[in-house]
Amino acid sequence: MPEKKPPTIAPAAAVSIPTRISLPQEWPFRLAGNIFFLALICALASAIITIKTNLIGRKLTDLSTEFYNYTSHIGFKLDDIVVSGRHKTSKEDLKNILQLNRESNILTLDLQDIKLKLEQLPWIRKAEVSRHYFPNILQINLEEREVESIWQINNQFHPIDRDGHVINAPFSSPRPILLIVGEGAPENIPQLMQIISTDKEIFSRIKVANFISGRRWNLILDNIENGITIKLPAQDIEQAWKKLVKLNTSQGLLKRKLTIIDLRFPNKVIVKLGKMTKEERERLKEVKESLM
Repeated sequence: MPEKKPPTIAPAAAVSIPTRISLPQEWPFRLAGNIFFLALICALASAIITIKTNLIGRKLTDLSTEFYNYTSHIGFKLDDIVVSGRHKTSKEDLKNILQLNRESNILTLDLQDIKLKLEQLPWIRKAEVSRHYFPNILQINLEEREVESIWQINNQFHPIDRDGHVINAPFSSPRPILLIVGEGAPENIPQLMQIISTDKEIFSRIKVANFISGRRWNLILDNIENGITIKLPAQDIEQAWKKLVKLNTSQGLLKRKLTIIDLRFPNKVIVKLGKMTKEERERLKEVKESLM
């Protein structure tokens, strides 16, 4: 057999090894980053300059001034001020608060600000402000405070309204009015008034309400000097008052010559007698026995 020759192995192709390495092209990204950074700096600088010089604010102010000047020129000047509900508030006080004239532009009026200023005046409890056009009128509706009592403190007298608000203004009452005395009396008088005004007959006889030690009330009837003193409790005033009304209705208690009626105790009424005849004492004795 012929002898087999070993297979011929072709020489391996020569491998080309690169001698140069190409890096990624990063300059476009760097350029974009630099541009963004410069734009951010410019924006911040512009904002700082605008804030410091108030360019936008001044421009808006100039535009609004031109607008209001133009509207005044075409007829939006204030024609009149109409006020309703004014009885105690003086015209001078209103003028000083409003500071308006016929050259005022009705569009520039801040109605909420006017309302708040008006309600700072001593006699004004509530104000409603509105504007109307052609004619250009500022309408003001006032609700003034009504005096319910006079507060005596440190030898001074202050009018008090139904909410217990101290009215810092001169006042002279055309009719007899309740005098309240004591520290903290104005804040506590609304609750008392709500209770004692339920009986008109007794209420009309009350001359003084004295707030004792910031806790409770003494009421003086008929005469400040030598009238009947009603001592109310610190708690359950309404129940004590109902008891007094019932006794007066059924027994005529307040028709007696008494100096003190003490209602501070829940289960009894203590009375102190004034000068009275024998017959009056006998009648009062019957009343006291009915209370036992």
